[in-house]
Amino acid sequence: MSGGVLLLDYDGDGWLDIYFTNAPTVEMALQGEKARSALYRNNHDGTFTDVTDRAGVGYPCWAMGGAVADYNNDGWPDILVTCAQGMVLYRNNGDGTFSDVTKTAKLTDQRWATGAAFADYDGDGFADLMITRYVDFDLHNLPKFGVGATCHFRGLPVQCGPRGLKGIGDTLYHNNRDGTFTDVSNTAGVEDRAGYYGLGVIWSDFNDDGRPDLFVADDSTPNYLYRNDGNGHFTDVSFLSGTAVSGDGGEMSGMGVSVCDYDHSGRFSVHITNFEDQYNSLYRNNGGLDFSDIARAAGIANVTSPYLGWGTACTDFDNDGWADLMVENGHVYPQVDSLKSGAKYRERKLAFRNRHDGRFEDVSATAGAALAVPQPSRGAAFGDLDNDGKIDLVVENIDGPPMILRNAGAEGQHWVGFQLSGGQSNRLAIGAKVKITAGSSAQVDEVHSGGGYLSQNDLRVHFGLGTASNVDAVEIRWPSGKLETLRHLKADAYYRVREGEGVISGDRNQSSK
Repeated sequence: MSGGVLLLDYDGDGWLDIYFTNAPTVEMALQGEKARSALYRNNHDGTFTDVTDRAGVGYPCWAMGGAVADYNNDGWPDILVTCAQGMVLYRNNGDGTFSDVTKTAKLTDQRWATGAAFADYDGDGFADLMITRYVDFDLHNLPKFGVGATCHFRGLPVQCGPRGLKGIGDTLYHNNRDGTFTDVSNTAGVEDRAGYYGLGVIWSDFNDDGRPDLFVADDSTPNYLYRNDGNGHFTDVSFLSGTAVSGDGGEMSGMGVSVCDYDHSGRFSVHITNFEDQYNSLYRNNGGLDFSDIARAAGIANVTSPYLGWGTACTDFDNDGWADLMVENGHVYPQVDSLKSGAKYRERKLAFRNRHDGRFEDVSATAGAALAVPQPSRGAAFGDLDNDGKIDLVVENIDGPPMILRNAGAEGQHWVGFQLSGGQSNRLAIGAKVKITAGSSAQVDEVHSGGGYLSQNDLRVHFGLGTASNVDAVEIRWPSGKLETLRHLKADAYYRVREGEGVISGDRNQSSK
């Protein structure tokens, strides 16, 4: 299950670097052996340099995934790693190194942590942290392989779970603004008393009230959607919203989660990857926290159901101004290769082009040979690695090396990107909502921490513009609630925008500091 990918500009040079989380096998862990996670610095020429040892981030734990935020608002992005036993918070020292501040930050809960996402849910200018958790885990007392009702798959003996195992509650940590965090899960109402099997997590303002709401994709149990009430408390609207289960009323096996305005409604819909024989969910946001499962109508259900999905992104890969879908797949049971038919352990990736009419077209066969390479993929992160205005893909595979897929399409299409810096808001402007208008087209997006499957995408907000060579207007709603409007920007550049100051630079390769 391990294998998150984090994209961040850790050294402030304006280019995305890559952090891969890694985990040992059970056999390695029982013998006290560790698996090395790795940080690679972007060399600006299509290559990367391993800087793990100097940075001090090589052996955080039995790592699952993570998220990025500037938790102390010092101008440097920090790394949160989730672990099979707790989590690790790496503070960015601003000199190419990180310090493990987990204990001083009071993030010492040792239960199995999976997904992570930061957002300033109470508007105090500091990023808070949501952690999803999976099952009660004891390395030295694991369920017996193939013994029990939940330890078989299609007649094959397999590792047990998650059904039949004890789930554990999720945790919301409030940022105390002094380098420490406090567990406020119970008072906030997001403690997950049912003990669902939490994996993917993302914050998004689903009802457009200026406050980040919370979505948790749960494995083999209902999903959670929590409405932010604005007083430090959340209300569980999972079933009322229609996102807890499938349109047929069945529990799905949520893995990764992404959000986007795929239909230009101005509202953020939800895409979730699920288990084999369960199609990927696509919950269309109808407004008022009402959602509809439209995966079949959108044309993605039949294509995705044979696969076991993990990483996901809903973003504009061809720069035509409409969000597309990308899904990374791979089975959890190597034993399935012994079956005469059905799923295989290594699976291909899927790409869907937005048709602009509420439906998606499967373009997997024409999106590049690399997508057809079967891999047991897990986490995936999406961002512009070479600053050419096209979204690239980094995939973490278990039992094999990762993949970097460069976007070679979108030729002749325009784009624009924004790197936001908070003033009154948290420094990375996590939770900011950006609306652009170019000609007759309007698009919206948000700055997200975490998301996908245990991964972190590019924190810059990217929009494809199609044939439009100028952006007429940009409206930014900062996490502080302040509104800011920019006008008449040229396409094909990244703009740095500081809260209250407007554009402070505009260049493809501008340093982020």
